Amino acid sequence: MSAVHFDRIDLHMHTTVSDGTDTPEEIIAKAKEAGLDLFSVTDHDASAGCIRIIGKLTHQDPAFITGAEFSCRDDQGKYHILGYGFDPEANSMRSLVEEEHDRRMLKLKIRLDHLEEIFGIRFSEDDMDALYMLDNPGKPHLGNLLVKYGYADKMSEAISKYVDGAKCRNMHVRTEVAIKCIRESGGIPVLAHPSYGSGGEFITGAEMDRRISRLKDMGLEGVEAYYSTFTEDLIHEMTILADKYKLLVTAGSDYHGANKDIKLGYNKLKSVPEGHHGVRDFIDAVSDRIIKA
Repeated sequence: MSAVHFDRIDLHMHTTVSDGTDTPEEIIAKAKEAGLDLFSVTDHDASAGCIRIIGKLTHQDPAFITGAEFSCRDDQGKYHILGYGFDPEANSMRSLVEEEHDRRMLKLKIRLDHLEEIFGIRFSEDDMDALYMLDNPGKPHLGNLLVKYGYADKMSEAISKYVDGAKCRNMHVRTEVAIKCIRESGGIPVLAHPSYGSGGEFITGAEMDRRISRLKDMGLEGVEAYYSTFTEDLIHEMTILADKYKLLVTAGSDYHGANKDIKLGYNKLKSVPEGHHGVRDFIDAVSDRIIKA
């Protein structure tokens, strides 16, 4: 497929398969309504939403590319690694998402135990059953329940006050493992929102340069230089680093539906620009993996 057809893109959004509030089927309709030419769903540690979308696309819908976002950690930090254009049925990808699902279910138990032991909070059996029925439960699901029952006014407040204290250390996939699995599954690994590290960590300058260099050595192939909350200075820094390290560039809103105040399609990229190692080069690199009904 020619890149010229994909001027309006959003390659970072979440569905109910992880911590979004729209189903994969609803995301298709919203991507069309937003006037996107190309979109990707990047649920946390999961590919089930992509599989559902592939089965529902019609000729009237935007083009689609598979995606996922993996929460990673190594000896030098925490990262979110996006994967694009992978085969969701490849053994490497299936193994990775299954392992991450098991980690998430274990973290859910640890967090529920923490709420009961430290705060005396125990949800009803119906709530517990609903949590364990989720594809990939995370902090937002618990935060929303805590708001529902009056423990906090906002999800973010509930998470910081009640959930973050649960000890879930060393329960992330290693960064190099996620990158390797994405590549083995035919995908392209990309660093999500590069300037935002763990918690409130904000990374720029020489530290960002070192981080990109180290991840490139692990097999990283791209950076999300266009992002909904990035300033023009951050975008400029990331495009310069992408050019320096010959990395591809992506653009994403990080849309979560009602769970975040971010509009689908809003990623500071008005249209796909020309340019060496830019967004157009990314689209060209995945052109044979773009799905159009």
